[in-house]
Amino acid sequence: MSSAPDYSAKIDGYFDGIRPAFVEALPSNPTARLLEIGCGNGRTASAAHAAGKCGWCCGVELCAGPAREAGKRLDQVCVGNVEQMELNLPPASFDVLMLSEVLEHLVDPGAVLKKLRPLLKPGAIVLAGSPNVCHHSVLRMLLAGKWEYQNKGILDATHLRWFTAPSYQALFEENGYVVDQVGSANPLSLKARITRKLLFHRFDHLFYTQIFLRGHVAASEPAASVD
Repeated sequence: MSSAPDYSAKIDGYFDGIRPAFVEALPSNPTARLLEIGCGNGRTASAAHAAGKCGWCCGVELCAGPAREAGKRLDQVCVGNVEQMELNLPPASFDVLMLSEVLEHLVDPGAVLKKLRPLLKPGAIVLAGSPNVCHHSVLRMLLAGKWEYQNKGILDATHLRWFTAPSYQALFEENGYVVDQVGSANPLSLKARITRKLLFHRFDHLFYTQIFLRGHVAASEPAASVD
């Protein structure tokens, strides 16, 4: 499989919206350069800029319509399939990499993470999020003998990959990143928090729909071994 899924049937607003968890996770740094893959219409990176979390933003977006909107908000937008396009961006030039709701849409997300790694400065912050396939709604569906694709959410019909928190962490670690934190992207409901306590936190992975990962690029690369 080499072509991207068809996004033409997506509902209005699919490419819109801000990811507050991503903006809040960034330290204040008005000189930082930010790269967002799957930037949609650019609202998240633009919000980071407005909050003083970065001073220059570049987005990569597959779909031309949202990319045009992002071009009104960001300093640079690269339009195309990140798996196939050449990214003519300076090496070791970005302080922040954001990948919100994008890796699950890729044929080979590991190859993309390797491709992006040389663009990041040592110590660069990496923020990523993807749906959690271990959510109890998916398990209930499987217990009923079903696997029903949807127009959005965990079983979005355009998803090519599914992750648990441990497999998501492993994906980054296997491709040269240091993972600092992995867990829920959003605050849990009161009902979910109570249920977690009753279960002594043994099944926390059942209660969050979105995985949130924070990591970084090592300050220095390990020295090559000499035979």
